[in-house]
Amino acid sequence: MPYVDLYSSDDYASIYYRTTSNYDNVGGFDPDKPTLMILHPLLLDSTWLDNQLGDPRLYLHYNIIAFDMRSMGQSNCKPSAKHDSWVDAADLGLCCLRLHLPPCHILALETISVNAALRFALLFPEMCLSIALCSTPLSVEPRQAYTILEDLVQSWAFAEDLETLENAMSGVVKLLFGQNCDPDFIDLIIAYWETTFPPSRRQCLIETVGVLLNRAPLEAEAYEQITQPVLIVQGERNESHPHKYSETFPKHLKNARNEPVLHPIKGAGSSFSIVPGSVSTANHALVKFLSRLPPSRSDIIPPNQSVYERMKQALDRLAFLVPGKENTWDLDPISPLSFSCLHGDVVKLQLDCLDNANFKRLRAFDPLGPDGRPIQSPKLRDEHWLKSCEDGISVAEYAHSDGVCDVQNN
Repeated sequence: MPYVDLYSSDDYASIYYRTTSNYDNVGGFDPDKPTLMILHPLLLDSTWLDNQLGDPRLYLHYNIIAFDMRSMGQSNCKPSAKHDSWVDAADLGLCCLRLHLPPCHILALETISVNAALRFALLFPEMCLSIALCSTPLSVEPRQAYTILEDLVQSWAFAEDLETLENAMSGVVKLLFGQNCDPDFIDLIIAYWETTFPPSRRQCLIETVGVLLNRAPLEAEAYEQITQPVLIVQGERNESHPHKYSETFPKHLKNARNEPVLHPIKGAGSSFSIVPGSVSTANHALVKFLSRLPPSRSDIIPPNQSVYERMKQALDRLAFLVPGKENTWDLDPISPLSFSCLHGDVVKLQLDCLDNANFKRLRAFDPLGPDGRPIQSPKLRDEHWLKSCEDGISVAEYAHSDGVCDVQNN
């Protein structure tokens, strides 16, 4: 199976990945093509990247690899209160070293993937050829959005019935992807979440959302250390990540090569990276951006340094980039948790949340039926246009206010 096992004395994570090569492994990469690494949106996984992995403009000209970040998708990890975007960046660095990946172009889709990509480029600059950012988030979560998302996730994690669970999930969809989401899109996301983030897996949910809510902004000096070419793709109707912020964001990247490129997408909202029409425009912008960069190869060769030595360098660089992280001499470079930059009070708060989530989680409400599929909401069942009559035949009907069903005749 395509997993990278990252293990140390205080941490364990098994990171799942997909590729577009034969047999779905890195060994099948075409050495004459550049490599593109894709990071999926928040609370989703690499199965939602078919619009990128299946685009011939990308897979015909690039070796593509997509990782499920820890605590999401098919990746598994030991729950940790220290999990932040620096830990995600360390995960990616270790995966690249373990797989002997060549330097990659990075495509990061929204929120925590964008934050992880920027930190990866800072810690492992020789592994990163360029950075494409879709929906650049604010440096910190706005207080109002923080409170609303926190309340919705709490209702989701500890829901005791299907109606409460779906109402909370619906609220999260509209908050993250915009208020004008298509109803079918909402149903699709909810069905996925009921399968991957049911209340019995609320530790993963709370840990993942904590990475978003408790993020700390990068220092101005850290942004100046980013020297790779940068593309910023932003939806003009993005509610959660306002377009006006993306216009000011390039000013932070003073030393990015060739100056950052800003590409707005007209009419696109918060979820354009998984919406077929908008994502096609984003892919076109990415292909155009990458075509202007120098060609690169994808030779799979062992690195010159050991994994320990390279991760120790990354840890030393982290101490240079983040104030208060200077004392790293006693930290294990092989452990991604050593790269966490959360303050002690935040770690304690998240630890309490994870402990609370673990309590009786195995006896939590299960939204899946015996077949392993989400149970359909009674509300949706009542609204279905196919109804079964007494003879067992399903026909198109309408319901009167008195509850009597009549067959619609021509």
